[in-house]
Amino acid sequence: MLIPCLACESRFRPDEYFRACHDYNRGRDMVAWTCPRCGNRDELRVLPGELGFGYPRQGRFDVSDRIRVPGLRRQRQDLRLDISLDEKVWRVPTRTRQLAGAR
Repeated sequence: MLIPCLACESRFRPDEYFRACHDYNRGRDMVAWTCPRCGNRDELRVLPGELGFGYPRQGRFDVSDRIRVPGLRRQRQDLRLDISLDEKVWRVPTRTRQLAGAR
């Protein structure tokens, strides 16, 4: 199975695709992904058996496009999202941001 980048249409094996996931936002239940080829950044939701692409809107994440990934599973943790497919697991951490000087 190959998973496409929606911007440049490059296709990736699951290991390469999910290693490019970063910054899990637990509140909106979304993951940031940056394409290893073109550098495009997408936000997505990992759902059972599919990836949901969309945009944050009014405090939530609206899924507009879906790509089927049979066997895809997810497990929410306190500070990360565990994505699994077959026997492989990828951990996407929640990036803790310090707002130095922000008021």
